[in-house]
Amino acid sequence: MTKLTLAPHEMMEVHELFNFKTICLAKSKMMQGLVFDQELKALMQKDVEQSVKALQDLQSLYPATPIQ
Repeated sequence: MTKLTLAPHEMMEVHELFNFKTICLAKSKMMQGLVFDQELKALMQKDVEQSVKALQDLQSLYPATPIQ
């Protein structure tokens, strides 16, 4: 089985996605304390959970994909 490798520009894109999702997660988590509407709070919690899952998926790419 061939090992997956990324070109430098692809690794930078993964890094940019990782940073973006981290910021989204932090913002949603902080804003939850300011929201009083329960439906909106539930949506924000769902966004937090999805962001955590996305970050875990992206994080798994780091050690598994050395740069060419």
